[in-house]
Amino acid sequence: MSAPMSGGQAAVAALQAEDTRFVFGLIGSATMELFDALYDATDIQFIGVHDERTGVHMADGYARASGQAGVVLAGQNGPGATNLVTGLSQARAAFSPVVSIAGALSSGHVYRDAFQEVDQQSLFTPVTKKTWTAPSADRIPELFREAFRTALSPRQGPVQVNLPRDVLAAQVNPEPLQQPAQYRNHSVPAAHPDQLKQAAALLLHAERPVIIAGGGIKNTGGAEQALQLATALNCPVVTSPGHGDAIPFEHPLNAGQMGPRGNAVASRLVQEADVILALGTRLGFNSTFYSYDNINRDARIIQVELEPTAIGRFFPIDVGIWADAPTTALQLQAEITAAQQQRNADQWTQAFQAERAQFLQQRDADAVMTSPIQPSGLFKALRQVVPKDAAITMDAGTLCLQATDALQYWRPKSLFTPLDFGLVGFSFACGLGVKCAMPERPVISLMGDGGFGMTLSELSTAVDHNINTVTIVMNNQCWGAEKAYQRDFFQGRYIGADVSSPPFDEIATRYGAAGYRVNTLAELAPAVEAALACGKPAVVDVAVDPAALYSFRRDSFKHRGG
Repeated sequence: MSAPMSGGQAAVAALQAEDTRFVFGLIGSATMELFDALYDATDIQFIGVHDERTGVHMADGYARASGQAGVVLAGQNGPGATNLVTGLSQARAAFSPVVSIAGALSSGHVYRDAFQEVDQQSLFTPVTKKTWTAPSADRIPELFREAFRTALSPRQGPVQVNLPRDVLAAQVNPEPLQQPAQYRNHSVPAAHPDQLKQAAALLLHAERPVIIAGGGIKNTGGAEQALQLATALNCPVVTSPGHGDAIPFEHPLNAGQMGPRGNAVASRLVQEADVILALGTRLGFNSTFYSYDNINRDARIIQVELEPTAIGRFFPIDVGIWADAPTTALQLQAEITAAQQQRNADQWTQAFQAERAQFLQQRDADAVMTSPIQPSGLFKALRQVVPKDAAITMDAGTLCLQATDALQYWRPKSLFTPLDFGLVGFSFACGLGVKCAMPERPVISLMGDGGFGMTLSELSTAVDHNINTVTIVMNNQCWGAEKAYQRDFFQGRYIGADVSSPPFDEIATRYGAAGYRVNTLAELAPAVEAALACGKPAVVDVAVDPAALYSFRRDSFKHRGG
């Protein structure tokens, strides 16, 4: 038996057993025993935040970038816990393995309308894979082990552990802690030989095949396997929205992101393909809007997914393969190569490559480089200055949605977005977590002025912990998406659409960060380069034309005409 310890010490020991490097969170009186134990845990760095929601975004970014669980700690029950909900909802939509911990009301005070009482078990159940409330201190190691295993098992996602005050204070003699290798699964399922033969036959006889690479390729580091298969087939690869970094930008078979939020070339390929291999993608909302406007109704679909309930959920399929996407890609490549059969896709692929080259050339040629700054000119300037090894985080809002496929991602795990939940105020905090996971890479966070205004207090977090990211605020003085809808569909009856903000560059310097102001495109590259080199967290406040509005979801307002 181990030496006696408090429940708080047992919790920290469980985190150490999971090789936890960072805990993001906000101190609170409900978890003092846990924080006191963290004081002695020199192998864990605590990153104190100003809001539990942004702490979840940091843990989310860390998890996505590292492939490990991101840990967030809300020190206070009640309001400290409720602040976690938005961030956990975002993490759930993105299948991000966040382990969230919160203090909870003392067991003897439950159901008494006690101070800061809220039913945390019920609160978190809908927005997590699973939620636990520790019944006793001796159960803490077991529940932490189960929390990490659940978060990191396919489909990954966030979990919640509530720790009552009396449980954290209680003394316990825990059993020796198990290490992750002793209780986690290390294998992934492969495709059945019969399914491989069916899929290979469809692909070999296709005249217009296309591969859609989704999160099942990006998050598993499966770019090489997907591209080996694409090369064997000589067919184009499109990526699902938000996963434009699933394969390297410069690969000749890369068409970019598809669908309503993608580019015209990639979208056309999916609309015209006769065989579609959906490789680690749900074919969900952001890819298709669940509409045959965005995918060929007559295409034969092969869908490879690790989540069985996603197969054939939105579109009927010809072959459904419940398996790991990179593993299946290699299996299919071997099947294709062994067939030694002449494929029919060369003309289709050559035509796509010519169209793709023309599209990229025309995109640069059409960019408006005059003042006031237009989105097309801004994105062109960013394409020229963003380092190839940069990781880029995005926010919600039309400027970020337009930027998603307008920038270039040269290696996997370079793009982090809130597309699945559409969350404003995500990017800056997510970028801090990404930087903790990948300190050697530059991290650039794109935000609108409204979203940055929500989260700028975390500048002190960045400064205090030397988390040196660059945040580019695309400042158009409004909630751009909503103002565009009011202009286009509600006769310009603007209400709540305009945003006033202080000079973000000056605010950054007051926090101890670096600040830069950009009013013309000629000033952008020098400002971004200086921000990347300054050795501090940096904010680049870019004045974007407030009139450059774009209605992204026109389908939502068809009933209004216009």
